[in-house]
Amino acid sequence: MTTVLVVGGAAPREQGFVRDICERAMAQFLARDATVVLTDTKENLAAAPELVALAAKAHELDFADAAACRDWATAFARHTPVDAVVGFREYAAVSVAEVAAALGLPGNPPEAVRRVRTKDACREFLRQHGLRQPELALCGTVREAVDFLRAHGPEVVVKPRRGSSSEGVRKVSDPSAMAAAFSEAMDAEGQVLVEEFVHGAEFSVEGICLAGTPHVLAVTQKQLAPGGFVETGHVMPARISSTAEAEVRSTVVRALGVLGLERGHFHVECWITDSGVVLGEVHARQGGDWIHSMLEWSHPGLELYGHWLDDLLGSPAPAPALQPARGAAARFLTPPPGVALAFDGWSELAAHPAVLAASCTLSPGSPVRPVSSNHDRHGAVVVGAEDAATAESLAAQLLTGLRIDMTG
Repeated sequence: MTTVLVVGGAAPREQGFVRDICERAMAQFLARDATVVLTDTKENLAAAPELVALAAKAHELDFADAAACRDWATAFARHTPVDAVVGFREYAAVSVAEVAAALGLPGNPPEAVRRVRTKDACREFLRQHGLRQPELALCGTVREAVDFLRAHGPEVVVKPRRGSSSEGVRKVSDPSAMAAAFSEAMDAEGQVLVEEFVHGAEFSVEGICLAGTPHVLAVTQKQLAPGGFVETGHVMPARISSTAEAEVRSTVVRALGVLGLERGHFHVECWITDSGVVLGEVHARQGGDWIHSMLEWSHPGLELYGHWLDDLLGSPAPAPALQPARGAAARFLTPPPGVALAFDGWSELAAHPAVLAASCTLSPGSPVRPVSSNHDRHGAVVVGAEDAATAESLAAQLLTGLRIDMTG
């Protein structure tokens, strides 16, 4: 019997796509007769009793604390052999790598994952190996950040070194606005990452490494909130030329090889600019925002989590198709700021036969803040169709059918 240890594998239903990932992974593992050992925080386990009931064992563990995860797993494995270690969250990636290394199991090298998690270190490493990157500086003072703006402006991006979900990410063009952006992005060491703003269409690249070989499954087109970095939609596959797509794919595969990532999923952001492909952030996990469901729809028969487990166990997983056979789109609910007085139409939207997933946190009385991070969105609808254009059009159409009355 195969035992798979899941680091950070539970989530409340309110977390939408994260909960869906946990459920899909559990189902695909159990379909392979695996024994699942589920770990997560006390709060997440309590909020997911259905997942706990399906697991053979469940243990409270902070998935973001790599040392605690390594020590606990090492002690656990002395009496219960573990065959594979997986995790799905950004903040669990280092813990998964550390646990796998400590147990002598296949996984990404911990030093590679740590480098990827630290954005400036990843950028400089890729630059040293000849891959285009935005100019950047790690700043310890507002004055340093303003100096970078004056040297690399007219606008720059201010962000945390290890953040996610666009939290604390701001575009700054006015030196007088730097102090507020700096304060929001500052980490525990008092440092902030300031980057050159890249002009170009933004995309993400999704894939999985099998037998040490990266397979790019799709290039996804991003839709961003005006003037910001929050994603308001995704379209798969992206509408780009075959030449541009080939350059994107080859650049990402080269970057993964340079970084030493060779197990599990990857999600790499990039821009297509007049001078070529510029790489953005690299993630040793699947994409968020329901991209996992879009991938499985676009590649019939693909099991993102089951095939990952097969690979970790040394079982030959079927080579995935490198081009999507169908199209998918996600759109996010971002009403104007205020308070929702009335909200109707979501049940009808969710019941549409083309909807792959629908998640909503908006209800009458909900306060709505300005959209400054992914956490400020209030719902998502994911549509599958025979092609990307049809999926994108239908997703937009379904959102226009909602009836939302707001007060400012």
